[in-house]
Amino acid sequence: MKFCIITHTKHHLSNNEMFAYAPYVREMNLWLKHVDEVEIVAPKTQNNSLIFKAYKHDDIKLTEVDSFSLLGILACFKTLFILPKVLYKIYKAMKQAGHIHLRCPGNMGLLGCIVQILFPDTPKTVKYAGNWNPNAKQPWSYKLQKRILSNTTLTKNCSVLVYGEWPKQTKNIKTFFTATYFEIEKEPIKERDYSNTLKFVFVGTLFKGKQPLRAIQLVEDLVKSGREASLEIYGEGDQRDSLVKYIKLKHLSDYIILKGNQSAEVIKNAYNTSHFLILPSKSEGWPKVVAEAMFWGCIPITTPVSCVPWMLDYGKRGFIIDSKFKLESIVENTKHLKNMSHLASAWSRTYTLDKLELEIKKLLF
Repeated sequence: MKFCIITHTKHHLSNNEMFAYAPYVREMNLWLKHVDEVEIVAPKTQNNSLIFKAYKHDDIKLTEVDSFSLLGILACFKTLFILPKVLYKIYKAMKQAGHIHLRCPGNMGLLGCIVQILFPDTPKTVKYAGNWNPNAKQPWSYKLQKRILSNTTLTKNCSVLVYGEWPKQTKNIKTFFTATYFEIEKEPIKERDYSNTLKFVFVGTLFKGKQPLRAIQLVEDLVKSGREASLEIYGEGDQRDSLVKYIKLKHLSDYIILKGNQSAEVIKNAYNTSHFLILPSKSEGWPKVVAEAMFWGCIPITTPVSCVPWMLDYGKRGFIIDSKFKLESIVENTKHLKNMSHLASAWSRTYTLDKLELEIKKLLF
């Protein structure tokens, strides 16, 4: 079977290997174990990164397309010039494919949604990694992708994999999940002591939508209230400089530490030794860092976006926060926190890479 992937994820070629964002590649390698040939239609980047990982497949090809954007008049004009070539490359790859796999939402996903209409008989899967909540406020391009994918007249022979359970969905919309760890990686959960210094962790891109500053301010307020606490921040992004300035201005460097991008092993250790994960994000699909933290008994503190309330069993496996939330309100009931940690871990550990691979095989065959 020739497997065609349409994605906006940027790829890097080095020493006859193809690299891309590690969590994405880790999942895609499970799909690629069961196919003969792979063609990826995606943008290319010259930058390799610590958070990049190599694909594992003997017959894999990258069909490079130019990056494009639909934000701003100038960007739209530029897109008009390159669009025919991008569409042709997508069409050509789909025509030769035995299975089409779209990664949505995104600009490439939008084009893939449109072109796949021309191939009603080709088996397809769509991994919609964004927020599927029908009531969410989203860009028009995201809404258009969701409408096309939900229309079983336009989108045929296709399983659309979404995060969370939502009412009144068409028959091709299927609740799905993602995973980070294999069964063999399970280790006993470390018992936390919630009565002493509390360790918080933030993992994610440092940009406005993830609200890393709010994570800092939550811990800052907790320390001001008299509780000993620390926060480690893992990730990079355009907010880094402003966060550094805030930490210096407020004299927080003793307990707020920017760690930058780190390996999966370092992140795993951070989850395993922290009491809480803070993710005050404005938008998510399946927030992998939440599921990862829960896997190690690290209690998530996060906003009610996308499928997060469902993941946290509406507050039983973690804390769902609003704009008025204060950490002081949750840290005193140590017995409750220990129980919540165990519930979080038990739920997350049902979603392993082993289970994910079994579900992928069902979709492919």
